[in-house]
Amino acid sequence: MPDRVIGRIKRVNGPVVEAMGVSDAMMFELVRVGEENLVGEIVKLEGENAIIQVYEDTTGIAPEDPIYGSGEPLSVELAPGLIGNIYDGIQRPLEEIRAISGIYIKRGIRVDSVDKSKKWHFVPSVSEGQDIHEGMIIGTVRETERVEHRILVPYRINGKLKSIMPEGDYTVEETIAVVQTENGDRNISMLQKWPIRKPRPVSERLPLDIPLITGQRVIDTLFPVAKGGTVAIPGGFGTGKTMTQQALAKWCDADIIVYIGCGERGNEMTDVLTEFPELIDPRTGKTLMERTILIANTSNMPVSAREASIYTGVTLAEYYRDQGYHVAIMADSTSRWAEALRELSGRMEEMPAEEGFPAYLPTRIAEFYERAGYMKTISGKDGSVTIIGAVSPPGGDFSEPVTQHTKRFVRCFWALDRGLANARHYPAISWLDSYSEYLDDIAAWWERNVGPDWKKDRSEIMDLLQREVRLQQVVKLVGPDALPDSQRFILEVCTLFKNAFLQQNAFDKIDMYSTVEKQARMLHVILTYWRRGSEAIKHGATLIKLKKMKVYQDIVKMKFSIPNDDIEAFNKLEARLERSFDQLESIYER
Repeated sequence: MPDRVIGRIKRVNGPVVEAMGVSDAMMFELVRVGEENLVGEIVKLEGENAIIQVYEDTTGIAPEDPIYGSGEPLSVELAPGLIGNIYDGIQRPLEEIRAISGIYIKRGIRVDSVDKSKKWHFVPSVSEGQDIHEGMIIGTVRETERVEHRILVPYRINGKLKSIMPEGDYTVEETIAVVQTENGDRNISMLQKWPIRKPRPVSERLPLDIPLITGQRVIDTLFPVAKGGTVAIPGGFGTGKTMTQQALAKWCDADIIVYIGCGERGNEMTDVLTEFPELIDPRTGKTLMERTILIANTSNMPVSAREASIYTGVTLAEYYRDQGYHVAIMADSTSRWAEALRELSGRMEEMPAEEGFPAYLPTRIAEFYERAGYMKTISGKDGSVTIIGAVSPPGGDFSEPVTQHTKRFVRCFWALDRGLANARHYPAISWLDSYSEYLDDIAAWWERNVGPDWKKDRSEIMDLLQREVRLQQVVKLVGPDALPDSQRFILEVCTLFKNAFLQQNAFDKIDMYSTVEKQARMLHVILTYWRRGSEAIKHGATLIKLKKMKVYQDIVKMKFSIPNDDIEAFNKLEARLERSFDQLESIYER
């Protein structure tokens, strides 16, 4: 426990504590407040007064109680053992806390974020006498069956490797290497710390031209996100934000998942904590927790810890990015984080802006999303952090400040639609209000890896969906029977596309995940039906005849009937489709 008293409490206002007589303190310094040593952080300094944001319940602390300084900012511990853990907003392991204090978190409790007694099998990858630079990988540890933990040289350590331990078992605090620098010898262990509000440095930013494959057709085909990209998922209560993020966590091709439950209801977070360990990673057959870190900061936990939780999560993600991994962050929900900012700002008596949010809300949102990116790391490896943030606008109003400011700083927007959710159409992502600015960036990847028709086919189906909206307005006035078959066919194809392609069943073993090859072939089959059907109608065929073709039902069922690896089945389906139209057209050409 720090024993350096830097000041005394002057006033307590919920999680905000005003201190007096403060000396030898710095901004964002980690402090302990009162005799119970509550965790806090200095957020404002003015003369000998300071404003402290306390991350625990402040009940019982009083004026004149001491404040102890640590001399360092609020930081997270980075070492093997992070994967599979469940933390609160300031990286306290909840399982270990429960073992000590029961189901309630005792105030002032101090638990190591990583197990300091566990030994890890270290395999060195450098040799004595070698030049060492910051961010360099000097060895590896098998953290889980899926994740190889790469031990990095801490920043600002450059020199010549004086000694390194042989392959063997060591704790995270044991010295595994000694580097001779200009300022003397520096010991390196597997444990390092990093301030959560400071982005970890990289060598350079790389173009975002590789898609994050999610297996969800409405996302990958219509509104894709690149690795290192940013996404907002806005939606009202019950529209499926958490469900969508859980599906992405399970199926996306990121190496590491960091799931941040930021201010969500306790029962929702309980579902996440109980379901995630039971979910099976489809790539390894092992539990999904072998590549997942959970941060749980529910709505009944201290509001200030909620404000810190997303910085904790993104710092852990950057650490694994620096090892050369692709990391996806699920932040659920940034609206609750913004509400925490609003409450803390009000208690600090700052001037409010729109809807009571602080004037610096856009800056904080930008700082968070700017930590995403596809990077060339200092170690020389490529890694990425993709941020997928849920937004919970009150009443589903997308014009409120958090949603509007978030739209300014993200390049992908998956708008959830209540009408689709009520109709049990999942994922309930609106194809009218959503957009992705990564289409041109990743088009070359689709052409190389899937086929040359993806961008053209996507544009054609999006055009059909737009035409359907205009026709639906006419249908509301005069009914569908007043439309000619050529226009009614547009409505029919769009309905087919929504039911046979966009809607996805998370409980069906075949339909829960679609490879990009299957997605492209499904879309091509539907568009072939549209193109040939339009020609057939021009030659006199009726819409009823088109719907009565036997192959039509095969198209409707293809998402359930054709497995991901059976591409030959799509060739046969397309061949049957072409033969059916050839037979139909031959009748009307006589």
